[in-house]
Amino acid sequence: MVQSIGAVLLLLASPAVSFQSAFLGRQQKQRRSNGSQLCMKTIAVIGASGLTASECVYQALNNGDNVVGLTRNPAKLVIPKGSGGGSAGGPLTDEKLTLIGGDVTKMEDVEKVFEAGEIDGVIVALGGKTSDVGDTMLTTGTSNVIEAMKAKGVKRLAVITSIGTGDSENQAPFFFKVLMYTAMKKIFVDKNNQEKVVQASGLDYCIVRPGGLTVDPPTGIINVIDGESGSIARADVAEFCLDAITMEDFPYIGKTPCISSVGGTSWVKDRSAKARGEEA
Repeated sequence: MVQSIGAVLLLLASPAVSFQSAFLGRQQKQRRSNGSQLCMKTIAVIGASGLTASECVYQALNNGDNVVGLTRNPAKLVIPKGSGGGSAGGPLTDEKLTLIGGDVTKMEDVEKVFEAGEIDGVIVALGGKTSDVGDTMLTTGTSNVIEAMKAKGVKRLAVITSIGTGDSENQAPFFFKVLMYTAMKKIFVDKNNQEKVVQASGLDYCIVRPGGLTVDPPTGIINVIDGESGSIARADVAEFCLDAITMEDFPYIGKTPCISSVGGTSWVKDRSAKARGEEA
């Protein structure tokens, strides 16, 4: 289902607010010396083998963080296409990675994540067809994660949902809206309920609503948009989520930003080194 959403939404967007990401693992030392950066120990990624979730895992490891991942299919976790370059598709293994095979709808499996280390922040990047995972997997699974976080005193949470959820309905392109009320109706009921659970959690959350997802290399350009959504690389979504749980003064805590790398019909992506964070 996540792939389907991404394919539909490869469209142009309306004017946006630019978000300056702390992007790229090779800038790890610079990020860690930033006073606004939380001192992280371990990041949990729920749904770790998914296309966007694997970007979160890969980038977090490159940033020097420990990662505990939960996935139904550990063997499917591979180096992502976007950030992985020539290594994409190879096994994603690292001494800082603990991978747990389990079902997010089962509390005992979720608890294993929080028993594996002192978790400092959580990214929920769940996906899948409702015919495979059930009609309420997102809501039930996220509720379990929240309960486990509270039991361990973990506060930072980033949850990836979609453009079109909650009050972003009118930011979805027309043809995507049609799908939201037809072929994707069940998954959007679950996504909307998932968001409600997060908003009522009392945690320091950020609900991330990306536009059309691609597996392109990261651009380092992340726009928080008010108008119609465009496309964004999964690698850029992952970096936004990592910033949400590592930046002490992250500006979208308690909010539901819609993000895109496209900022208007006449806007051209800046693919320069500076835009990628490779120059001061």
